[in-house]
Amino acid sequence: MLLEGLAGLVGRPELTDREVGAIVEATVRPLLHFDRLVVFSFRRDERPLHLFSTFSGDERKILVDLYQSGHYLLDPFYQASRERKWGLYRMQELAPDRFYKSEYYRKYYAKTGLVGEVAFLIPAGNDICVCVSFMRNDNSSQFRQHELSRLKVAEALIVRIVQWYWKGLDRLFDSRSEAGSRRRAGNRSLQADDVAWTDLRLTHREKEIIELVLQGHSSESIGLRLAIATGTVKVHRRNIYRKLGISSQTQLLSRYLSAIRSQPKPPE
Repeated sequence: MLLEGLAGLVGRPELTDREVGAIVEATVRPLLHFDRLVVFSFRRDERPLHLFSTFSGDERKILVDLYQSGHYLLDPFYQASRERKWGLYRMQELAPDRFYKSEYYRKYYAKTGLVGEVAFLIPAGNDICVCVSFMRNDNSSQFRQHELSRLKVAEALIVRIVQWYWKGLDRLFDSRSEAGSRRRAGNRSLQADDVAWTDLRLTHREKEIIELVLQGHSSESIGLRLAIATGTVKVHRRNIYRKLGISSQTQLLSRYLSAIRSQPKPPE
């Protein structure tokens, strides 16, 4: 069955992004039921590159355009890529302990209509990760462990395809960064979340805590990650809210995303 998806590779040393994505889709279809497929590339804190997707126009507005506008920074798959967690994962394996009760989930992820997501996180050299994500909508069921076992059969092949045909992504990131730098007329380039924290006048420790809050970590989880007491985390959170003049995580998320979106958008 896997060979059916490889027919388009014969005699083709180079392929377009759409052709590579279509081959990945055809390779996985016999192994896994999924409703949507999207491929993003991440490099450090930079805005992701959208390489391929099967979304309709309306779906793209939420799952690509809105995602790239800043929501990616709170995505568990993006966070896992920063920690170099290569391999195949379900969303629930990476999500923080309070993710499904977080403002990010309620205000963004729940609106996507997705009930399940599983993705390959594949290293592509030069601090680049390619995230190949398979999604199920609200008319389907969650991905089960036995389904992942079937998908693992194709992992080595998918990794090989991605690393061969998407091996020049660093040039795309570089060209976009250079164009953005020219447009900012030589100002020092800050990454998206650095800009947000600078604009919100948060200290480094406050940045760490609020990043984890917005990602969906509880105070207990934050304390464990930062090796500080849970009570200390709560004190920091109260001080941050007072400094920003807010009283809820809803307001915090709004301020954070507004700070990111106020920055010049890098060219595609």
